[in-house]
Amino acid sequence: MSCLKSLFRRGPGRVSAAEARRRTADGAAVLLDVRDPSEWQAGHAPGAVHLPLSALVDGAPLPAPADRPVVVICRSGNRSRRAARLLADRRVPVVDVIGGITAWAAAGFPVRDRRGNAGTIA
Repeated sequence: MSCLKSLFRRGPGRVSAAEARRRTADGAAVLLDVRDPSEWQAGHAPGAVHLPLSALVDGAPLPAPADRPVVVICRSGNRSRRAARLLADRRVPVVDVIGGITAWAAAGFPVRDRRGNAGTIA
């Protein structure tokens, strides 16, 4: 029975882009973008911190204070889901964004490039 329970473990929570923005707007939670560097440079949410999923998989530390919850975002939600599970295994309070930065931009929230100009989703 315990094996069966582990197969259906829910894992970290998931939130909408609007909820992600609400949680991170005042700095209470960290918005962590786990996309590749070229994607990040093309466009990311203002105030987000960047740590590619590949670095997280390799055990890189979070570039954020350990006492703050983390909201993970990627392009569509697949990589952020994986990253959230990795962070949850490290006992980090974490959720991921359903639909990723694509949903963020579709909700009308800002996306900036590496220079602070209007960004694009790569």
